[in-house]
This record gives sequence, C-alpha cells and structure tokens, in this order.
Amino acid sequence: MNILPDTIGGALVLSGIDFALSFIFISFIGVILYFFPQLNRLGEIVEEKKH
Repeated sequence: MNILPDTIGGALVLSGIDFALSFIFISFIGVILYFFPQLNRLGEIVEEKKH
C-alpha cells in the first residue's frame, strides 16, 4: 500500500515533509544548545553556595 504516489508530485510532497521535519529537528537542537550556558550558570550559583 503506497500512501505517496511514485511520481514527481509525490516526490515534491515528500521533499516538503522532509524540509519541514529537518527544520523542526534543527530548531530543537538549537533550543537545547541555548540552555547549556544557563545550566552552567546554575551550576556556578550552587557551587558558590557550597563554599
């Protein structure tokens, strides 16, 4: 059972879906990388309270 036809139209639909999903995936990685400095600052605050 083929959901997408094996034509140029099906290839274009598949390319559009692939582009959208890759954009979402790359954005998700960007959000994760954005939070790394915040985690580092949080670790510094906890470390200062220990001393």
